[in-house]
Amino acid sequence: MSLFNFFRINILLLAIISITFVLPIGVAAYHQEFQVIPSFFIPGIVCIGAALIFLLIGRRKKVSMTPRDAFIVVATAWIFASLLGALPLYFSGWVPSFTDAFFESVSGFTTTGASNLPDVEILPTSLNLWRCQMHWLGGMGIVALTVALMPLLGVGGFQLLKAETTGVEKGKVTPKIATTAKLLWFIYLSFTVTQTILLKLAGMGWIDALSHAFSTVGTGGFSSRNNSIAYYNSSAIEWICIVFMILSGVNFSLYYYAATRKFRDIIENSELKAYLGIILATTFGIIIFIHQIYQSFGTSLREALFQTASIISTTGFSSVDFNLWPAGAQLFLLLLMLVGGCSGSTAGGFKVIRWVILAKQTTNEVRKMLHPHGIFNVQLNGHIGRKDVVFSTAGFLFLYCFLIALTAFVAAFNGIDIISAITAAMTLVGNVGPGLGAVGPVENFGFFAPAAKWWFSFVMIAGRLELYTMLIFFMPSFWKK
Repeated sequence: MSLFNFFRINILLLAIISITFVLPIGVAAYHQEFQVIPSFFIPGIVCIGAALIFLLIGRRKKVSMTPRDAFIVVATAWIFASLLGALPLYFSGWVPSFTDAFFESVSGFTTTGASNLPDVEILPTSLNLWRCQMHWLGGMGIVALTVALMPLLGVGGFQLLKAETTGVEKGKVTPKIATTAKLLWFIYLSFTVTQTILLKLAGMGWIDALSHAFSTVGTGGFSSRNNSIAYYNSSAIEWICIVFMILSGVNFSLYYYAATRKFRDIIENSELKAYLGIILATTFGIIIFIHQIYQSFGTSLREALFQTASIISTTGFSSVDFNLWPAGAQLFLLLLMLVGGCSGSTAGGFKVIRWVILAKQTTNEVRKMLHPHGIFNVQLNGHIGRKDVVFSTAGFLFLYCFLIALTAFVAAFNGIDIISAITAAMTLVGNVGPGLGAVGPVENFGFFAPAAKWWFSFVMIAGRLELYTMLIFFMPSFWKK
């Protein structure tokens, strides 16, 4: 792929993001935050203008893309998007350090939700909305959004989606990948509109309702309130968020199957059954430890389920400070940070399907000890899975744990305790958001050194792209012709 086409695709992506600046600009105008408007308008108009020039010059040029090209485009797309997202925060003056603005932007687009801002309530309404809006754009995948518009450039989009999502389950819901992307975005939009209306009816203002719907459906976790959902002290708001956090952690392809009445595909889905089972088991496990605190089964159930749904979906909202919970309850949440949501969802993390594969393979290894000549296979969704999936999953687990360990060392160099360092690493690589201790639900990442924040930004993007897409750049063989 030529350098011209490389920039043409990336500039189109930045132009799409720039068009969405209309929403925070409108909110800024409505709330008379006029000093913020240029920080959105100037970068936005530059990107849109550049995109129009590239479209006019290359309107008759087709783009052929190899797998290597796709990896390069996807990785740089997330970096460019994060740079663009940081500009309104930095140019507005409310985030004086570009390092902090970039960290916040990366955390937004990767749907991590780990803020480094000590007080978000002092920010203008438009900037808080933009923080949450980045979750929404990054949740379904900014590359998936671009793929939906790739026919404008004459580009096939499946290579890009494969490079963005390197998981064990990926493919086309419909024959045309652009049609698939548009369909999934329609479902995504429907969830967002529905939750926004419900949160408004539950007592939030329209802007807060939209912001938190962006964060929930995108499984991000940014809030316009320092205490997150706990600020509202509303059981109705918590239940609405619980439902949509769980729904957003499910493979979005299953919603297409539901709409087309393919209920058998949903019932037989191994990952969905494991996902719901983990939520149920963890919730009641936590209740055992926190029932003595709340003295009410209903309250204990709501708080346990909220935190469970928040962590497993990697949303990162909090309705209580679980740093104050008993150690047993915190241990459940710690383990959930390693689980993640379903493949094909907006959630991050290791992904439930990989744990299902490893658990089934472990069972097979035990059976082989009892029956040495037996033949055992890993079955997924009622069908025999490929053997190479097991090896791929094992390799991914090693890489995932290695990156967590390395990031924990980086965090530890900043003088924090071991629990804080390890959970900070787990939440950053897994795009979860809050950890325990110094990076708990009412704390932030602002105290880390600038160098640490740049490393954290790298691992957040790597985690969002499921590691391989970013780390492949460090392999000498990748750059050999």
